[in-house]
Amino acid sequence: MDVYQERDNMITLGTTIKEAQNRCEGVMDTIETLPHLSLSCKRTLNRLVQSELAFLSRLSSSTDFATKSEPSVCVNVGHIEAVVHILQQPNISGVSRVCKMIGLHKGAHVDIVCTFEGNPVWFTVSDRNPKYVSWYAQQESPKNKGLRDRVQLLLEVAHNSVALKPVSIIFFFSNGLDRFTLEKFHTEFGAIDLKSKFSNFDVSFSKELEGEWIDVLARSYQQASVLEINISSRQDVSKNLLPVIKPSNTGFGGSFGDLISQMILSNDGKTDGDMINFDTTALIAIVSGISNGGTQKLLDTPDDELQTRFKGNTKFVINQVLSEIEKPIHTDISKIIKGRKCVMCESVCSEFKELVKMCGGVNEKLRAEQLLTVVVVVPDCPSGRMMSLPTTRKLGLKNKIVFGTGDYWHAPTLTANMGFVRAVLQTGMSLFTFEHRPRALTGD
Repeated sequence: MDVYQERDNMITLGTTIKEAQNRCEGVMDTIETLPHLSLSCKRTLNRLVQSELAFLSRLSSSTDFATKSEPSVCVNVGHIEAVVHILQQPNISGVSRVCKMIGLHKGAHVDIVCTFEGNPVWFTVSDRNPKYVSWYAQQESPKNKGLRDRVQLLLEVAHNSVALKPVSIIFFFSNGLDRFTLEKFHTEFGAIDLKSKFSNFDVSFSKELEGEWIDVLARSYQQASVLEINISSRQDVSKNLLPVIKPSNTGFGGSFGDLISQMILSNDGKTDGDMINFDTTALIAIVSGISNGGTQKLLDTPDDELQTRFKGNTKFVINQVLSEIEKPIHTDISKIIKGRKCVMCESVCSEFKELVKMCGGVNEKLRAEQLLTVVVVVPDCPSGRMMSLPTTRKLGLKNKIVFGTGDYWHAPTLTANMGFVRAVLQTGMSLFTFEHRPRALTGD
């Protein structure tokens, strides 16, 4: 190789490395904008990006590639970009793990454990050129098991899982697959095409420069192949009957009355349509005097009277009042429950009644009575995967029953108890929930 070829190779290599570094910086900035991703998951993704940047830095100082006739660089930033792209999808929630091994098998790598459209799923991501994706194992390369063997391993681990068991595994191939491999997915594993359920197949990764955001990469996933393999159907509850209830009309108006009107009652006691599960915090928030026009009255109350009524919780209550003035909670809850059948388990119903009886005022008690006419009470029936988690201080049995009952009914739980939600996600189990801001009973 002459000196001119070596110089050209150095220029080409330098440009490639610089582009990859810019992509790494862009994806790191994007990771920080993901609102529902835990700090633990963000740290995992950032650690992978930092590892890639370290590799690129070592590569830029190496002279080995300059002496090759056709220098090429294999980077992994495309894989991380694809993972982040999936995490940006609106139908993804309850992310509990990213880029981790599942079980004791070394080859059972899963890129995302989450809830997809209300169901627990695993995502595995590939950014490889389809020309280099081999369906069968290669005898000359024992380490390359082939895609078929990797799929079988993931299915085996999924079937043997309990708390982390997914309804399905979704395979996301950023650059698509050839016709042969696609056909094998369909014929051998019954895979279905899921590409239409992803809202955006063009994505930009941006970085902040001097206070402004600039696009460092505009990437298209239009050629991606997205395939889903079902592991097992979630327990079919469509044949179970919900109790039929007849709401009473107490003439409540305002935001509370509007909220009640949006709660969908069960038709003939059947579970057709979407559902939502209330925990006790959600029910209290709906009937609280703070949520029902009592903010100014509380602000006008003398401090000594507030201290007598709420004791050590006075600051907590005032913060809720200020939060309500800034953003009324009934508006947020209305958006979440609209068109859904509302349920609560027997344990929640009993606890709610007891709390209202002890701490509620006349108006809060009247609202509670009305609310109980439009929320269906179901038996305590927590899902098997929830009950498989160990009962600890952070994973209390009471909460496992409440959230597990929602999981059994395939219904997200509306809650302010994010401590329990975080504890569940830390076990690696995905959980579908909606968060609301807390509200207290005020004696209204």
